[in-house]
Amino acid sequence: MERVALKLPYLLLPVFAYLLGSVPFGLVLTRLFSDVDIRREGSGNIGATNVRRTAGNTLGVMTLAGDVFKGAFPVYLAGAAVDMSSTPGQVFVSIVAIAAIAGHFFPVYLTFRDGGKGVATTTGAFLMISPAAILVALLVFILCVCWFNRVSVASMAAAAALPVCIWETTGSGVLTGTATLVAAAIVIRHKDNLVRLLRGTEPPIW
Repeated sequence: MERVALKLPYLLLPVFAYLLGSVPFGLVLTRLFSDVDIRREGSGNIGATNVRRTAGNTLGVMTLAGDVFKGAFPVYLAGAAVDMSSTPGQVFVSIVAIAAIAGHFFPVYLTFRDGGKGVATTTGAFLMISPAAILVALLVFILCVCWFNRVSVASMAAAAALPVCIWETTGSGVLTGTATLVAAAIVIRHKDNLVRLLRGTEPPIW
């Protein structure tokens, strides 16, 4: 990992990624621009879907952009610091990606509670790793939205497709393993949605 050794500040990127990933854009934006307490409305989640549902499309899109950014930016910096064709470089980038996503799951600014489901942050992180993989996963998401009219179903389907897409586009066992770990975590974070789906109470998009 020679390029990392030449840029020692980059070794702090996992910490930076976690702290940036912890920024609860949904909560911040709804507090600034609405009277909605996002943690007490709708599903109680701070992610873009619940923000859109309870505070409007504009804040939903802004939340989505912020959550994608906090995954993409640190991974972009990590990719610039290492040789992504090397195993050590892929390990380093994977650590940074996981740190950003973990920050979204367990935000330090909210005492490690009330985190989101990680779909947008994962999208941003892996967009910097393999844009083609994210494009295919996004296509899966769109098709599932059109067919099932449920964001949760589309999110879990796209997450399940991500490891396959990463393997097909990179051929990297390290990156595929990272994508598999993250995909499993996303599905677990949707456990309440799974319960509502089984009960037939999961709200539709339209």
